[in-house]
Amino acid sequence: MTHACCGPGYASPEAATKAQREKVLYAIALYTGSGIEEPDYLATVDVDPDSPTYSQVIHRLPMPYIGDELHHFGWNACSSCHGDASKSRRFSVIPGQRSSRIYIVDTADTKAPKLHKVIEPQEIQEKTNLTAPHTVHCLADGHVMISMLGDSQGNGPGGFLLLDENFEIAGRWEQQADAMRFNYDFWYQPRHNVMVSSEWAAPKTYYPGFDLNDIAADNYGHQIHFWDWSTRKIIQSFDLAQEGLIPLELRFHHNPDSTHGFVAAALSSNVWHWHKPNGHWQIEKVIDIPSVEVEGWPIPVPSLITDILISMCDRYIYFSNWLHGDIRQYDITDPAHPRLTGQVWCGGLLGNSGEVQGHKLAGGPQMLQLSLDGKRLYVTNSLFSTWDNQFYPDLSKTGSYLLQIDCDTENGGLKINEDFYVDFGKEPAGPSRAHEMRYPGGDCTSDIWI
Repeated sequence: MTHACCGPGYASPEAATKAQREKVLYAIALYTGSGIEEPDYLATVDVDPDSPTYSQVIHRLPMPYIGDELHHFGWNACSSCHGDASKSRRFSVIPGQRSSRIYIVDTADTKAPKLHKVIEPQEIQEKTNLTAPHTVHCLADGHVMISMLGDSQGNGPGGFLLLDENFEIAGRWEQQADAMRFNYDFWYQPRHNVMVSSEWAAPKTYYPGFDLNDIAADNYGHQIHFWDWSTRKIIQSFDLAQEGLIPLELRFHHNPDSTHGFVAAALSSNVWHWHKPNGHWQIEKVIDIPSVEVEGWPIPVPSLITDILISMCDRYIYFSNWLHGDIRQYDITDPAHPRLTGQVWCGGLLGNSGEVQGHKLAGGPQMLQLSLDGKRLYVTNSLFSTWDNQFYPDLSKTGSYLLQIDCDTENGGLKINEDFYVDFGKEPAGPSRAHEMRYPGGDCTSDIWI
Protein backbone atom coordinates (compact mmCIF):
# COMPACT_ATOMS: atom_id res chain seq x y z
CA MET A 1 0.00 0.00 0.00
CA THR A 2 2.66 2.51 1.06
CA HIS A 3 6.40 2.62 1.65
CA ALA A 4 7.43 0.51 4.63
CA CYS A 5 9.26 3.44 6.23
CA CYS A 6 6.14 5.54 6.47
CA GLY A 7 3.04 5.66 8.62
CA PRO A 8 -0.61 5.14 7.66
CA GLY A 9 -2.30 6.43 4.55
CA TYR A 10 -0.57 8.03 1.59
CA ALA A 11 2.05 10.68 1.00
CA SER A 12 -0.34 12.78 -1.09
CA PRO A 13 -3.80 12.67 -2.68
CA GLU A 14 -2.10 11.79 -5.98
CA ALA A 15 -0.40 8.81 -4.34
CA ALA A 16 -3.78 7.72 -2.95
CA THR A 17 -5.31 7.64 -6.44
CA LYS A 18 -2.66 5.09 -7.46
CA ALA A 19 -3.26 2.82 -4.46
CA GLN A 20 -4.32 -0.79 -4.66
CA ARG A 21 -8.02 -1.31 -5.42
CA GLU A 22 -10.30 -1.78 -2.40
CA LYS A 23 -11.10 -5.44 -1.70
CA VAL A 24 -13.08 -5.04 1.50
CA LEU A 25 -15.60 -2.42 2.57
CA TYR A 26 -16.93 -1.84 6.08
CA ALA A 27 -20.55 -0.70 6.39
CA ILE A 28 -22.60 0.28 9.41
CA ALA A 29 -25.75 -1.86 9.61
CA LEU A 30 -28.61 -0.95 11.93
CA TYR A 31 -31.54 -2.50 13.69
CA THR A 32 -32.25 0.56 15.86
CA GLY A 33 -35.79 1.79 15.15
CA SER A 34 -36.62 -1.10 12.81
CA GLY A 35 -38.68 -3.10 15.27
CA ILE A 36 -36.06 -5.87 15.39
CA GLU A 37 -34.52 -6.09 18.89
CA GLU A 38 -30.97 -6.82 17.84
CA PRO A 39 -27.77 -4.79 18.19
CA ASP A 40 -26.41 -2.68 15.35
CA TYR A 41 -23.31 -4.18 13.74
CA LEU A 42 -20.33 -3.58 11.51
CA ALA A 43 -20.68 -5.50 8.24
CA THR A 44 -17.61 -6.54 6.24
CA VAL A 45 -18.49 -6.62 2.53
CA ASP A 46 -16.40 -8.36 -0.14
CA VAL A 47 -15.88 -5.88 -3.01
CA ASP A 48 -13.21 -7.88 -4.85
CA PRO A 49 -14.66 -8.91 -8.25
CA ASP A 50 -12.22 -11.86 -8.41
CA SER A 51 -13.49 -13.28 -5.13
CA PRO A 52 -16.11 -16.08 -4.91
CA THR A 53 -17.94 -14.07 -2.22
CA TYR A 54 -17.98 -10.83 -4.26
CA SER A 55 -20.84 -8.48 -3.31
CA GLN A 56 -21.68 -10.40 -0.13
CA VAL A 57 -21.50 -9.66 3.60
CA ILE A 58 -18.69 -11.96 4.76
CA HIS A 59 -18.53 -10.98 8.46
CA ARG A 60 -20.70 -9.27 11.06
CA LEU A 61 -19.49 -7.71 14.30
CA PRO A 62 -22.54 -7.05 16.51
CA MET A 63 -22.21 -4.48 19.29
CA PRO A 64 -22.89 -5.58 22.89
CA TYR A 65 -25.89 -3.27 23.34
CA ILE A 66 -29.21 -2.63 21.58
CA GLY A 67 -30.31 0.82 20.37
CA ASP A 68 -26.99 2.57 19.75
CA GLU A 69 -27.87 3.92 16.28
CA LEU A 70 -24.37 3.54 14.88
CA HIS A 71 -24.01 6.29 12.32
CA HIS A 72 -20.69 7.75 11.15
CA PHE A 73 -17.29 6.30 11.97
CA GLY A 74 -13.61 6.91 11.36
CA TRP A 75 -10.04 5.83 12.09
CA ASN A 76 -7.43 6.20 14.82
CA ALA A 77 -4.92 7.31 12.17
CA CYS A 78 -4.98 8.41 8.53
CA SER A 79 -2.80 10.23 6.01
CA SER A 80 -2.36 13.11 8.48
CA CYS A 81 -0.03 10.71 10.36
CA HIS A 82 1.72 9.43 7.22
CA GLY A 83 5.11 10.70 8.36
CA ASP A 84 5.00 8.73 11.63
CA ALA A 85 6.08 5.10 11.14
CA SER A 86 4.99 4.25 14.69
CA LYS A 87 1.32 4.76 13.81
CA SER A 88 -1.01 2.48 11.85
CA ARG A 89 -4.61 2.65 10.65
CA ARG A 90 -5.78 -0.26 12.74
CA PHE A 91 -8.61 0.88 14.98
CA SER A 92 -12.01 2.03 13.82
CA VAL A 93 -13.83 4.50 16.08
CA ILE A 94 -17.58 3.83 15.87
CA PRO A 95 -19.94 6.05 17.92
CA GLY A 96 -23.59 5.44 18.69
CA GLN A 97 -25.59 8.55 17.75
CA ARG A 98 -28.43 7.79 20.19
CA SER A 99 -26.60 5.98 22.98
CA SER A 100 -23.51 8.27 22.94
CA ARG A 101 -21.47 5.11 23.45
CA ILE A 102 -18.20 4.91 21.50
CA TYR A 103 -16.84 1.59 20.27
CA ILE A 104 -13.21 1.00 19.36
CA VAL A 105 -12.92 -1.84 16.84
CA ASP A 106 -9.66 -3.62 16.01
CA THR A 107 -9.33 -4.34 12.27
CA ALA A 108 -5.95 -6.17 12.48
CA ASP A 109 -7.82 -9.09 10.92
CA THR A 110 -9.18 -7.09 7.99
CA LYS A 111 -12.05 -9.43 7.15
CA ALA A 112 -13.06 -10.17 10.75
CA PRO A 113 -12.78 -7.07 13.00
CA LYS A 114 -13.06 -7.50 16.78
CA LEU A 115 -14.32 -5.23 19.54
CA HIS A 116 -11.36 -3.65 21.37
CA LYS A 117 -12.91 -1.20 23.84
CA VAL A 118 -16.18 0.48 24.84
CA ILE A 119 -16.33 4.07 26.10
CA GLU A 120 -19.55 4.42 28.07
CA PRO A 121 -21.77 7.53 27.71
CA GLN A 122 -21.78 8.19 31.46
CA GLU A 123 -18.01 8.75 31.42
CA ILE A 124 -18.25 11.09 28.43
CA GLN A 125 -21.03 13.12 30.06
CA GLU A 126 -19.24 13.33 33.43
CA LYS A 127 -15.99 14.54 31.87
CA THR A 128 -17.27 16.74 29.04
CA ASN A 129 -21.09 17.17 29.32
CA LEU A 130 -21.39 16.03 25.68
CA THR A 131 -23.67 13.56 23.88
CA ALA A 132 -24.68 12.48 20.36
CA PRO A 133 -21.32 11.81 18.65
CA HIS A 134 -21.17 12.29 14.90
CA THR A 135 -18.08 12.86 12.74
CA VAL A 136 -14.79 11.14 13.60
CA HIS A 137 -11.44 12.51 12.35
CA CYS A 138 -7.96 11.45 13.40
CA LEU A 139 -5.47 14.25 14.07
CA ALA A 140 -1.79 14.36 13.16
CA ASP A 141 -0.80 14.39 16.85
CA GLY A 142 -2.40 11.00 17.51
CA HIS A 143 -5.65 12.28 19.01
CA VAL A 144 -9.06 11.38 17.63
CA MET A 145 -11.62 14.20 17.44
CA ILE A 146 -15.37 13.64 17.37
CA SER A 147 -18.07 16.25 16.79
CA MET A 148 -20.74 16.00 19.50
CA LEU A 149 -24.19 17.38 18.73
CA GLY A 150 -25.65 17.78 22.20
CA ASP A 151 -25.11 18.29 25.91
CA SER A 152 -26.22 15.80 28.56
CA GLN A 153 -29.82 17.04 28.17
CA GLY A 154 -29.85 16.75 24.36
CA ASN A 155 -29.62 20.51 23.81
CA GLY A 156 -27.27 22.30 21.42
CA PRO A 157 -24.68 23.43 20.66
CA GLY A 158 -22.60 20.40 21.64
CA GLY A 159 -18.87 20.59 21.01
CA PHE A 160 -15.85 18.47 20.08
CA LEU A 161 -14.57 15.48 22.04
CA LEU A 162 -10.89 14.45 22.08
CA LEU A 163 -9.64 10.90 22.67
CA ASP A 164 -5.96 10.20 23.22
CA GLU A 165 -3.93 7.42 21.57
CA ASN A 166 -5.18 4.91 24.17
CA PHE A 167 -8.79 5.94 23.51
CA GLU A 168 -9.07 7.65 26.88
CA ILE A 169 -11.14 10.84 27.10
CA ALA A 170 -8.76 13.81 26.84
CA GLY A 171 -11.45 16.50 27.19
CA ARG A 172 -13.01 18.98 24.81
CA TRP A 173 -11.17 20.49 21.84
CA GLU A 174 -12.91 23.84 21.43
CA GLN A 175 -12.27 26.94 23.49
CA GLN A 176 -15.77 28.29 22.85
CA ALA A 177 -18.83 26.31 21.82
CA ASP A 178 -21.43 28.98 22.52
CA ALA A 179 -20.49 30.94 19.38
CA MET A 180 -22.40 28.29 17.40
CA ARG A 181 -26.03 27.30 17.87
CA PHE A 182 -25.68 23.71 16.69
CA ASN A 183 -23.01 21.28 15.58
CA TYR A 184 -22.71 18.54 12.97
CA ASP A 185 -19.81 17.84 10.61
CA PHE A 186 -16.26 19.22 10.51
CA TRP A 187 -13.14 19.16 8.33
CA TYR A 188 -9.77 20.69 9.07
CA GLN A 189 -7.07 22.01 6.70
CA PRO A 190 -3.87 22.56 8.72
CA ARG A 191 -1.94 24.43 6.01
CA HIS A 192 -4.52 27.20 6.30
CA ASN A 193 -4.84 26.90 10.09
CA VAL A 194 -8.58 26.35 9.65
CA MET A 195 -11.41 24.04 10.57
CA VAL A 196 -14.93 24.33 9.18
CA SER A 197 -18.01 23.05 11.01
CA SER A 198 -21.69 22.83 10.06
CA GLU A 199 -25.05 22.61 11.87
CA TRP A 200 -27.87 20.06 12.00
CA ALA A 201 -29.95 20.63 15.16
CA ALA A 202 -30.09 19.73 18.84
CA PRO A 203 -30.49 15.96 19.35
CA LYS A 204 -33.84 16.44 21.10
CA THR A 205 -35.10 18.11 17.88
CA TYR A 206 -34.04 15.53 15.28
CA TYR A 207 -34.18 12.31 17.36
CA PRO A 208 -38.01 11.96 17.17
CA GLY A 209 -38.14 12.65 13.40
CA PHE A 210 -38.63 15.66 11.14
CA ASP A 211 -41.32 18.21 12.03
CA LEU A 212 -41.90 21.17 9.71
CA ASN A 213 -42.84 23.27 12.75
CA ASP A 214 -39.22 23.06 13.87
CA ILE A 215 -38.20 24.95 10.73
CA ALA A 216 -40.66 27.74 11.51
CA ALA A 217 -39.38 27.77 15.11
CA ASP A 218 -35.77 28.10 13.87
CA ASN A 219 -34.76 24.83 15.54
CA TYR A 220 -32.56 23.72 12.62
CA GLY A 221 -29.14 25.01 11.72
CA HIS A 222 -28.22 27.30 8.82
CA GLN A 223 -24.69 28.46 9.67
CA ILE A 224 -21.15 27.51 8.68
CA HIS A 225 -18.32 28.24 11.11
CA PHE A 226 -14.65 28.82 10.32
CA TRP A 227 -12.36 28.08 13.27
CA ASP A 228 -8.77 29.06 13.95
CA TRP A 229 -7.18 25.60 14.18
CA SER A 230 -4.49 26.69 16.64
CA THR A 231 -6.54 28.85 19.05
CA ARG A 232 -9.63 26.60 18.69
CA LYS A 233 -11.98 29.55 18.37
CA ILE A 234 -14.51 30.59 15.71
CA ILE A 235 -13.08 33.42 13.60
CA GLN A 236 -15.87 33.79 11.03
CA SER A 237 -19.44 32.50 10.69
CA PHE A 238 -21.72 32.60 7.66
CA ASP A 239 -25.48 32.55 8.11
CA LEU A 240 -26.93 30.93 5.01
CA ALA A 241 -30.42 31.77 6.37
CA GLN A 242 -33.48 30.37 4.54
CA GLU A 243 -31.33 29.77 1.45
CA GLY A 244 -29.11 27.29 3.28
CA LEU A 245 -31.20 25.29 5.75
CA ILE A 246 -29.52 22.30 7.44
CA PRO A 247 -25.98 22.43 6.04
CA LEU A 248 -24.61 18.93 6.59
CA GLU A 249 -21.49 17.32 5.11
CA LEU A 250 -18.44 19.54 4.61
CA ARG A 251 -15.72 18.68 2.06
CA PHE A 252 -12.48 20.52 1.48
CA HIS A 253 -10.43 19.83 -1.63
CA HIS A 254 -8.02 16.98 -0.87
CA ASN A 255 -5.09 19.10 -2.07
CA PRO A 256 -3.94 20.58 1.27
CA ASP A 257 -2.79 23.79 -0.42
CA SER A 258 -6.32 24.56 -1.67
CA THR A 259 -8.80 26.75 0.22
CA HIS A 260 -11.75 25.51 -1.88
CA GLY A 261 -14.49 23.48 -0.26
CA PHE A 262 -18.19 22.62 -0.50
CA VAL A 263 -21.15 22.05 1.76
CA ALA A 264 -24.62 20.81 0.87
CA ALA A 265 -27.63 22.35 2.61
CA ALA A 266 -29.99 19.38 2.89
CA LEU A 267 -33.39 21.00 3.28
CA SER A 268 -32.69 23.89 0.90
CA SER A 269 -31.28 21.32 -1.52
CA ASN A 270 -28.36 23.37 -2.71
CA VAL A 271 -24.56 23.29 -2.69
CA TRP A 272 -22.34 26.11 -1.46
CA HIS A 273 -18.70 26.77 -2.37
CA TRP A 274 -16.23 28.46 -0.03
CA HIS A 275 -12.70 29.71 -0.63
CA LYS A 276 -10.30 32.38 0.60
CA PRO A 277 -9.44 34.62 -2.36
CA ASN A 278 -7.93 37.62 -0.56
CA GLY A 279 -7.28 36.76 3.05
CA HIS A 280 -10.94 36.36 3.99
CA TRP A 281 -13.23 33.38 3.71
CA GLN A 282 -16.25 33.78 1.48
CA ILE A 283 -19.07 31.45 0.48
CA GLU A 284 -21.63 31.44 -2.33
CA LYS A 285 -24.31 29.11 -3.64
CA VAL A 286 -23.27 27.23 -6.80
CA ILE A 287 -25.90 24.47 -7.33
CA ASP A 288 -29.67 24.53 -6.76
CA ILE A 289 -31.98 21.50 -7.04
CA PRO A 290 -35.63 22.62 -7.43
CA SER A 291 -38.34 21.02 -5.28
CA VAL A 292 -40.91 18.84 -7.06
CA GLU A 293 -44.69 18.56 -6.55
CA VAL A 294 -45.50 14.98 -5.48
CA GLU A 295 -49.05 13.72 -5.05
CA GLY A 296 -50.00 13.33 -1.39
CA TRP A 297 -47.28 15.65 -0.08
CA PRO A 298 -48.34 18.92 1.60
CA ILE A 299 -45.36 20.88 0.23
CA PRO A 300 -43.21 20.58 -2.91
CA VAL A 301 -40.71 17.83 -2.06
CA PRO A 302 -37.09 18.99 -1.70
CA SER A 303 -34.40 16.75 -3.13
CA LEU A 304 -32.79 16.60 0.36
CA ILE A 305 -29.07 16.47 -0.39
CA THR A 306 -27.80 14.24 2.40
CA ASP A 307 -24.26 13.22 1.47
CA ILE A 308 -21.60 14.83 -0.68
CA LEU A 309 -18.00 13.95 -1.47
CA ILE A 310 -15.10 15.06 -3.66
CA SER A 311 -13.01 12.66 -5.74
CA MET A 312 -9.42 12.26 -4.57
CA CYS A 313 -8.20 14.10 -7.69
CA ASP A 314 -10.47 17.10 -6.80
CA ARG A 315 -12.08 17.04 -10.25
CA TYR A 316 -15.57 15.69 -9.44
CA ILE A 317 -18.14 16.23 -6.74
CA TYR A 318 -20.85 13.65 -6.04
CA PHE A 319 -24.01 14.02 -3.98
CA SER A 320 -27.18 12.09 -3.22
CA ASN A 321 -30.73 13.47 -3.37
CA TRP A 322 -32.35 11.22 -0.79
CA LEU A 323 -36.00 12.14 -1.43
CA HIS A 324 -35.83 12.65 -5.21
CA GLY A 325 -33.79 9.47 -5.65
CA ASP A 326 -30.84 10.50 -7.85
CA ILE A 327 -27.09 10.70 -7.43
CA ARG A 328 -25.29 13.43 -9.36
CA GLN A 329 -21.76 13.95 -10.58
CA TYR A 330 -20.46 17.46 -11.29
CA ASP A 331 -17.15 18.52 -12.81
CA ILE A 332 -15.66 21.08 -10.40
CA THR A 333 -12.52 21.93 -12.38
CA ASP A 334 -13.84 25.47 -11.98
CA PRO A 335 -15.10 25.23 -8.36
CA ALA A 336 -17.29 28.33 -8.67
CA HIS A 337 -19.12 26.90 -11.69
CA PRO A 338 -19.85 23.15 -11.26
CA ARG A 339 -20.97 21.38 -14.44
CA LEU A 340 -23.41 18.43 -14.32
CA THR A 341 -21.75 15.44 -16.00
CA GLY A 342 -23.60 12.39 -14.65
CA GLN A 343 -26.86 11.33 -13.02
CA VAL A 344 -28.30 7.96 -11.98
CA TRP A 345 -31.53 6.97 -10.20
CA CYS A 346 -31.51 4.69 -7.12
CA GLY A 347 -35.01 4.74 -5.60
CA GLY A 348 -36.65 7.93 -4.35
CA LEU A 349 -40.17 9.37 -4.23
CA LEU A 350 -40.33 10.49 -7.87
CA GLY A 351 -40.65 6.99 -9.33
CA ASN A 352 -37.76 7.33 -11.79
CA SER A 353 -35.81 4.32 -10.54
CA GLY A 354 -35.52 0.88 -12.08
CA GLU A 355 -34.41 -2.46 -10.64
CA VAL A 356 -31.06 -4.11 -9.98
CA GLN A 357 -30.89 -7.90 -10.17
CA GLY A 358 -34.69 -8.00 -9.89
CA HIS A 359 -34.72 -5.82 -6.77
CA LYS A 360 -36.87 -2.71 -6.70
CA LEU A 361 -34.67 -0.03 -5.14
CA ALA A 362 -36.32 0.90 -1.83
CA GLY A 363 -35.66 4.17 -0.03
CA GLY A 364 -33.42 6.78 -1.62
CA PRO A 365 -29.66 7.04 -2.17
CA GLN A 366 -27.92 8.37 0.92
CA MET A 367 -24.39 7.62 2.13
CA LEU A 368 -21.65 7.63 -0.51
CA GLN A 369 -18.09 6.35 -0.63
CA LEU A 370 -15.82 6.63 -3.65
CA SER A 371 -12.88 4.42 -4.57
CA LEU A 372 -9.51 6.15 -4.31
CA ASP A 373 -9.06 6.02 -8.10
CA GLY A 374 -12.51 7.63 -8.49
CA LYS A 375 -14.00 4.85 -10.64
CA ARG A 376 -16.42 3.15 -8.23
CA LEU A 377 -19.03 4.90 -6.12
CA TYR A 378 -20.71 2.88 -3.37
CA VAL A 379 -24.11 3.93 -2.05
CA THR A 380 -26.44 2.91 0.80
CA ASN A 381 -29.94 4.21 1.50
CA SER A 382 -30.55 4.74 5.24
CA LEU A 383 -30.46 8.27 6.69
CA PHE A 384 -31.52 8.09 10.36
CA SER A 385 -33.91 5.57 11.92
CA THR A 386 -36.80 7.90 12.75
CA TRP A 387 -36.44 9.79 9.46
CA ASP A 388 -36.31 6.51 7.52
CA ASN A 389 -39.52 5.40 9.25
CA GLN A 390 -41.17 8.70 8.41
CA PHE A 391 -40.22 9.12 4.74
CA TYR A 392 -39.59 5.51 3.67
CA PRO A 393 -41.64 3.36 6.08
CA ASP A 394 -41.08 0.20 4.02
CA LEU A 395 -37.32 0.36 4.52
CA SER A 396 -37.56 -1.41 7.89
CA LYS A 397 -39.22 -4.34 6.08
CA THR A 398 -37.13 -4.44 2.90
CA GLY A 399 -33.78 -3.58 4.48
CA SER A 400 -31.10 -1.59 2.70
CA TYR A 401 -29.27 -2.02 -0.54
CA LEU A 402 -25.60 -1.39 -1.11
CA LEU A 403 -24.95 -0.52 -4.74
CA GLN A 404 -21.84 0.13 -6.78
CA ILE A 405 -21.92 2.78 -9.49
CA ASP A 406 -19.36 2.96 -12.26
CA CYS A 407 -17.97 6.47 -12.74
CA ASP A 408 -16.53 7.67 -16.04
CA THR A 409 -13.57 9.73 -14.84
CA GLU A 410 -12.53 10.81 -18.35
CA ASN A 411 -15.73 12.23 -19.83
CA GLY A 412 -18.06 12.13 -16.82
CA GLY A 413 -21.06 9.83 -16.42
CA LEU A 414 -22.61 7.35 -13.98
CA LYS A 415 -23.95 3.82 -14.49
CA ILE A 416 -25.16 1.26 -11.94
CA ASN A 417 -23.03 -1.91 -11.89
CA GLU A 418 -25.60 -4.67 -12.45
CA ASP A 419 -23.19 -7.34 -11.15
CA PHE A 420 -23.07 -5.85 -7.67
CA TYR A 421 -25.97 -5.83 -5.20
CA VAL A 422 -25.71 -6.34 -1.44
CA ASP A 423 -29.13 -7.14 -0.02
CA PHE A 424 -29.37 -6.13 3.63
CA GLY A 425 -32.96 -7.37 3.57
CA LYS A 426 -31.66 -10.95 3.76
CA GLU A 427 -29.50 -10.64 6.87
CA PRO A 428 -29.57 -13.52 9.42
CA ALA A 429 -31.42 -11.53 12.11
CA GLY A 430 -33.78 -9.90 9.63
CA PRO A 431 -33.71 -6.81 7.39
CA SER A 432 -31.15 -4.20 8.48
CA ARG A 433 -30.41 -0.68 7.28
CA ALA A 434 -26.96 0.25 5.97
CA HIS A 435 -25.35 3.62 6.55
CA GLU A 436 -21.75 4.88 6.29
CA MET A 437 -18.94 2.96 4.55
CA ARG A 438 -15.14 2.90 4.93
CA TYR A 439 -12.21 0.95 3.45
CA PRO A 440 -9.35 -0.48 5.54
CA GLY A 441 -6.91 1.51 3.36
CA GLY A 442 -8.56 4.90 3.80
CA ASP A 443 -11.05 6.77 1.66
CA CYS A 444 -12.24 10.06 0.17
CA THR A 445 -14.12 11.24 3.26
CA SER A 446 -11.65 10.54 6.05
CA ASP A 447 -8.10 11.18 4.85
CA ILE A 448 -6.57 14.62 5.42
CA TRP A 449 -3.07 15.81 4.53
CA ILE A 450 -1.12 18.27 6.67
